Amino acid sequence: MKKYKIGYTTGVYDMFHIGHLNILKRAKEQCEYLIVGVTTDELCYARKKKLPIICETERMAIVRELKCVDEVVPQNDMDKVAAVKKYHADAVFVGSDWKGTESWNKYEKELSEIGCTVVYLDHTDGISSTILRDRLNSGEKAL
Repeated sequence: MKKYKIGYTTGVYDMFHIGHLNILKRAKEQCEYLIVGVTTDELCYARKKKLPIICETERMAIVRELKCVDEVVPQNDMDKVAAVKKYHADAVFVGSDWKGTESWNKYEKELSEIGCTVVYLDHTDGISSTILRDRLNSGEKAL
């Protein structure tokens, strides 16, 4: 039996890569039902002052097709507590690279108060959308 009933995780999932797949598969291994919030283009721009290479509609379609994902929703804001309440999640999954950060220490406290656990999943080293974008710009090929 899986440890959690409803899991929630979010991401931009731009230029979908193995690191994205790994975190979603690891999350699904621990919950019965996995909801994935895909960051909207508008929120991406507000946070990073750049738009994703792949538009939100297509990023959501890609994530929706994965067998480890049960539901895809747009992530319109960074309010994890509101999302957990809305989707009745008892676990939020996030990459281990966020562990110990000020924002996630705060989320851990707030989410635990409403019965939700933050689960840190191992980050896949050596891959990210930023690394892929840099490869594209430099003309570097994958090994």
